[in-house]
Amino acid sequence: MSEQTYSGDPVETDLAPGEQQHGDLRSRILFYVAGLGLAVLLTATSFFIARTDLVWQPSIPVAIIVLAIAQMGAHLVFFLHITTGPDNTNNVLALAFGLIIVFLVVGGSLWIMSHLNQNMMPMDQLMQMQR
Repeated sequence: MSEQTYSGDPVETDLAPGEQQHGDLRSRILFYVAGLGLAVLLTATSFFIARTDLVWQPSIPVAIIVLAIAQMGAHLVFFLHITTGPDNTNNVLALAFGLIIVFLVVGGSLWIMSHLNQNMMPMDQLMQMQR
């Protein structure tokens, strides 16, 4: 059995999943600042779209949803460092599983609410039961 010695320098296996292993502190700070700038720009754009009359009114919810998805993507890449690299496979799978759960809960809730009137008892029968 081979014995490993400690040299004091961090090795590649000491990095957390998604952590950048190349680049100095300045490049990492610029990466975070770029992510912050993009997040601020997307947030300001969504507020602008919500308050302006320059955009066709029925398209405003769709535009805000698109900007929200872009905002989530920026946060995942710039701040959580979730990429499609081999060291992030578990992170991507966990994210996909979470998205599936969210879509199931939201979709199921919308389906139940849209079919609520069909499954309700007519009001006259309901009033007779209360007597």
